[in-house]
Formats: sequence, C-alpha cells, structure tokens
Amino acid sequence: MTTKSVAIKTLTALAVSSALSLPALAGTIEDTKVSYGGYVKLDAIWSDFSDGTLGAQNIGRDFYVPGTTPVSASSSEDAVFDMHARQSRFNFGTATKLEDGSTIKTKIELDFIASTGGNERVSNSYSPRIRQAFVTYKGWLFGQAWSNFQNVGALPETLDFVGPAEGTVFVRQAMAKYTTGNFSFSVENPESTVTTADSGRVVTDDASMPDFTARYTHKADWGNFVLTALARQLTYKIGAADESETSFGVSASGRVNFGKNNLKFMLTQGAGLGRYVGLNVANGAVYDGSNLHTIDSTSGFVAYQHHWNDKFRSTFLYSFFEADNVTDVLGEGYNPTKSSMSYSANLLYSPVKKLTFGAEYKVGTRETESGVDGDLNRIQMSVKYVF
Repeated sequence: MTTKSVAIKTLTALAVSSALSLPALAGTIEDTKVSYGGYVKLDAIWSDFSDGTLGAQNIGRDFYVPGTTPVSASSSEDAVFDMHARQSRFNFGTATKLEDGSTIKTKIELDFIASTGGNERVSNSYSPRIRQAFVTYKGWLFGQAWSNFQNVGALPETLDFVGPAEGTVFVRQAMAKYTTGNFSFSVENPESTVTTADSGRVVTDDASMPDFTARYTHKADWGNFVLTALARQLTYKIGAADESETSFGVSASGRVNFGKNNLKFMLTQGAGLGRYVGLNVANGAVYDGSNLHTIDSTSGFVAYQHHWNDKFRSTFLYSFFEADNVTDVLGEGYNPTKSSMSYSANLLYSPVKKLTFGAEYKVGTRETESGVDGDLNRIQMSVKYVF
C-alpha cells in the first residue's frame, strides 16, 4: 500500500506548542513525519448458494467466509445481489527520529467491513473498526497487528476481502513481538473456541498464558520463504469444568517470482489451530464433558498471478481446508465441517496507476462430517483507488 509522507516543520510545531501552551512539543514534532494512506473500494457481489440463502446481515454476504456456506436448505435458494463500500480503509502513521539515531514508529488502521451498526434502508452507515494499532522501537512491536504466525505477504491479489479464506492463517490481535535479523518471536492474546454437546461453539478467554509464535523469513531475488510455528493453551473453564490442552501448529508459505508474474503458496498443519486458520471454520477442540480433545487440521492454497500487459493482470487461486474431527465423543448430533474448498479467477484492469477495475468468479464448497455439502457460486465486480 502506498502512503504519502508529510514532514512537520519547526514553524508548525512552534505554532501548535504556543497555542497549546506546551513548548516541550517543539523539540519532538519537528523530527516527526506523518504518513497516511488507504483505499476506497466499491464491491458489487452476486451470490448463488445451492442450499439456502444467507440472511442479509450475515458476514458471508460481504465476503467469502467458508463456515457460513449453507449445507441444508433452510430458506430461499434464489441468488442475492449486494453492493457496499465497507472494505474501504484508512491508515495513519508517524515516524520520529530519536537522538541516538533510531526511529520510533506508530500506525493506526481502520476499516468498516466487519463492524456492527448501520443498515441499508437509508444511510448505510457503518461504524469504523480497528484493524491495527501499534508502536515499533528497536526491533520491538507493541500493540495490535497481524499475527507473527501469519505471512501477510503470501496473500494473493483478489477482489474478495481475504481470498484463500479456508486455506490461510488469518489473525490480527494484541501482541509483543521482537524481530532480529531473519527471526521474529511474539507473545499474543489467547482465545479458545470449543465445541460442546449443547453448543456448536463456545468462546473462552481463560488461558493462563499467552500464545507463543516463532518465525523465520528468507528473502532472495527469486522471492521469499517463510516458516512459522505456534504453541498455545486451549481452555474450557465454565461452571465446574476446568480443562486445558496444548495446541501446536506449523506453517510454510512464500512467493516465487517469474519476471512480473508470481506464484504464492501456503501449507499449514497442526492440532487445535481453531481460530487461526480458515476464519475459524473449525473449532480448536471438543469438550466431551470431562476432557478436551484437539481437532487436527491441514490447510493451504496456491495462487498464480499473470500480467497480460502493463494494464491487465489475473490471479488464479485454489484453496482448501480439511479437519480430522473427533466424532466419537458427542454423539450423532455432532456434525462439524469436515472440509472446505474454493477456487477463483479474476481479471484486473488498471488504466492508471492505483486505480483498478476488476471482475472475479469464485466457486466454494463446504462438506460436513455426515457427508452433507453445499456450494457457492459468486461473481464480484470491484472498483478500487489506492491513495
């Protein structure tokens, strides 16, 4: 994403300081650069679900969320059309030079895509939501940012908000992260999603320690390769229950360049990954009334981007998720997602730099453990301007 930087001059700093009666600000503001950026995006989405239509307020209407694909007809099966600008976003950052030559930076980023409030009757007003808010200093990052377990650079260019939704690690959360050379390590906010006999999903926040991650990044002229690892504690402490289980996961991802074209990929495997993968298409564990059992999963994607010429380009994407569910502890009523798969192709046209018109076709399938499945066919048209 491109940003424009504006240096705050000493005169401005002195004027602000004088107006606020805070002369101490002058020495810091004059060495600070302020940056801003983001984009405005309009999405028009036609969705056809094979087994019932999602409700108007379902997030799966705004972008592809694998776990929301209907697998049994419970409403009209007619196609639906939606139009919104909720993916538009804005970011604001600062960079301040310190006396020792180091730089302290901050960033705050907002969008509107998954926020509450608003309606489509009159104003289409939606609340802004925080995406990222962090400060960096001498290799440290403190605040909310992309999980160190995720490789954002591997995400392909798609019109859909996420793209390979079931196949990618996708988490933003509070953390403390340290980066040195090719390695980075973090402690991050814990959260568990658990299946119980009387509920499809229980969200718990009772872990006694943070989630731990480690990451290695290798960059070269041909592209990059990233290897990440995750270790965390799953918990279920409700009522008389007080159970915990350990979760581990590894993910390999990267980008391979072929001139202007590129191939991006990710493969993730682990026990109890839950919310970290596939937009929480599967929970982290099953609680049988006395013990927690982690849910193993394997997921991944591969995407190839081809530049037809200087103005036209396309991305071809395949994404998958498979869960090894614990099916013998909750009885016949337990019917979680067993697998999800999607593929898509798009055509993007940029008549001028930073302005893109696009069309994308996506097909998605979700299958439950009992063998019941449902499909999604979606056509999406978008206009996006990056500033």
